[in-house]
Formats: sequence, structure tokens, C-alpha cells
Amino acid sequence: MKVRAIIETGKNLDYDIYTDDESLGFMLLGQGDTIEAAKADFLKSKEEMKAVYEEAGDSFDFDSLEFEYVFDTISFLRYSPFTLTGLSKATGINCKQLSHYVTGYRKPSPKTVHRIQEGVTRFAETMRNATLV
Repeated sequence: MKVRAIIETGKNLDYDIYTDDESLGFMLLGQGDTIEAAKADFLKSKEEMKAVYEEAGDSFDFDSLEFEYVFDTISFLRYSPFTLTGLSKATGINCKQLSHYVTGYRKPSPKTVHRIQEGVTRFAETMRNATLV
């Protein structure tokens, strides 16, 4: 069963990962200073929920869960290997504005999120088709 696991940047610029699939009947949550630490905590919460279900005699196939990690824009910008200059070139959004998003000073509008997504997707497609000689 494929489940979305949303990665967000918290108020203290840490990372939160959570499920938003109500059909599960439970929520999984992980937190950490890095995405790797948040993922480890998130997967630990899955094991803890599995133990709760087993203890209560309830059945759920926790081993079938497959997570699709989805970034919110701020988390993506903070985690991305792009420099702000490179991201600015790919998206057409100036560095200062991108910096405000990375630091949490401002939140991007839906239109800006769309521009970032389109720019990154275009760049990824260009790189996927690139041949180096």
C-alpha cells in the first residue's frame, strides 16, 4: 500500500514527516534536525504503531506500507543540492526571495510554488536527457 509521507519544515527549522491518509485509521509522525533523522523517527513510529496493533490484537499489514516522500516547498529548498543562484536560474525567482523561503522568513505563494516546481522539473528533464562528453 503506497502512502504519502509529507516532509515539512517546522517552526524551529527542524523537519517533520507525517502521513495524511485517513484511510489508514492512524497517523505516523517523525521529527528531526535533518531529513534523515526525521525519516528514522518516522519509521520508528511505524514500528511503534505496529506494536500497538499487535498488543491490541488488531491486524494491519504494516510491512506492506510503502512511503512516497513528498516535500513542502521550504523543505525542498533547504534540502536541495541547488545553490540559490542555480535555483534562481532554473526558476526565474531572485535569490533574495528564495533566501526568505529557505530561512522561513516568508512563505511562497501557490503561484511561486508552481514556478519553483516547473523550473526544477524543466531542469531535471534537461539533465535526464543530457549526454556528457
